[in-house]
Amino acid sequence: MAKKRTWRRQPALTPAPSPLAPKPAARRQPDPHDHASVVNAALYRDGVRVATPDSLAETFRQLREHPDGMAWIGLHRPTEPELHSLAEEFDLHPLAVEDALEAHQRPKLERYGETLFVVLRAARYLDASEEVDFGELHIFLGHDFVITVRHGAAPDLSAVRRRMEEAPELLALGPEAVLYAILDAVVDGYVPVVSGVQTDIDEIETEVFRGDPEVSRRIYELSREVVEFQRATRPLIGMLNGLMAGFTKYRTDEELQRYLRDVADHVTHTSERVDTFRQALTDILTVNATLVTQQQNAEMRALAVAGFEQNEEIKKISAWAAILFAPTLVGTIYGMNFDTMPELHWTLGYPFAIGLMAVVCTGLYVIFKRRDWL
Repeated sequence: MAKKRTWRRQPALTPAPSPLAPKPAARRQPDPHDHASVVNAALYRDGVRVATPDSLAETFRQLREHPDGMAWIGLHRPTEPELHSLAEEFDLHPLAVEDALEAHQRPKLERYGETLFVVLRAARYLDASEEVDFGELHIFLGHDFVITVRHGAAPDLSAVRRRMEEAPELLALGPEAVLYAILDAVVDGYVPVVSGVQTDIDEIETEVFRGDPEVSRRIYELSREVVEFQRATRPLIGMLNGLMAGFTKYRTDEELQRYLRDVADHVTHTSERVDTFRQALTDILTVNATLVTQQQNAEMRALAVAGFEQNEEIKKISAWAAILFAPTLVGTIYGMNFDTMPELHWTLGYPFAIGLMAVVCTGLYVIFKRRDWL
């Protein structure tokens, strides 16, 4: 992806609160027993890290001491008490908290008052097993906080945080800049997945025409991965369109707008590639089924030809066996040692017997020949 341009800072990312708007809920007192799955928590002011709390309670306290700062809290598989602690502190909607706890959500973007809730599905390709490993990411954004709840190995948000901290002019733009950076990281993570799937499809095409008997299983398994990938990428188009629709209302920085459009372009391209993969696998499966059917038909024809040839040989053998049986029958009768047999002492008995054998054999030969047995 091309390197983004340096962004200009504007005084605010969100419209000033109306004097008639209800005041935000009071933040609860910190819980000294907060623990566990906080991967990283930091407080930023003007794009520079000013504090690195080691617990949620300390993060809450530091944010109160720096009301003009922004807290960025990263969690990995948090416990229910941790999320409820965050919900009380930042007035998060119960439905969003429930989604973040249960995971297995579809990608979506929802607004709950002043809080934006985003669900993303990151992906990474495991070449050894030819599988796409999906990770789920939930993001809460307010005017002074960003909370990321990660389920799974992907994406690597530490790299996003380092990138943002190396560009304080970008981080100074606030939570929206963090959201767009995370979106960019998730979408960039789709690139190696697309490349890996394309490589597997090319290999499958080769195996199909090579007649590999295991290729059908591989097609089905890869098709399942592509369907999951499609479910992860397709909703992003609508989500990004929704964010772009709010540019004017939320006075989004002009450079951030360009950034989001760039991410939207990459999402559209990725989604189109995934749709192409699914159609390609469907076509390959059809071709494979056709080739398998042709191979089975060829084998059946070969068996039929072999059976026909075998039947022809049996007819020839049967015909010659019948021809040879006739003289054997006559010879057997006249070879019996009985004095009272007719023609036994007849002078023409021997020529008669030989002639009879010849006539019978010739007659049978003619009959079998006319029936194409010989």
